[in-house]
Amino acid sequence: MDIKTTILAIIEDLTGEDVSGTMDLNLYDEGLLDSMATVQMLVEIDGQLGITVPVSEYDRSEWGTPQQIINQVTALA
Repeated sequence: MDIKTTILAIIEDLTGEDVSGTMDLNLYDEGLLDSMATVQMLVEIDGQLGITVPVSEYDRSEWGTPQQIINQVTALA
């Protein structure tokens, strides 16, 4: 699986929503992600992709949409 497909699958597993058609949807503003789901998402990214996201690098304003998450993880890969 590539990063985009994996990230979208992780988000869908965590939120129950297919966000592939709304890549600019703010997941926090919509109430789809909260702090607990964020931690779960980061654990899944590490487990499934082997990419560790340093907590110090995580800023909701840069990780709020599916596209931003994909961009950030790609930059860390």
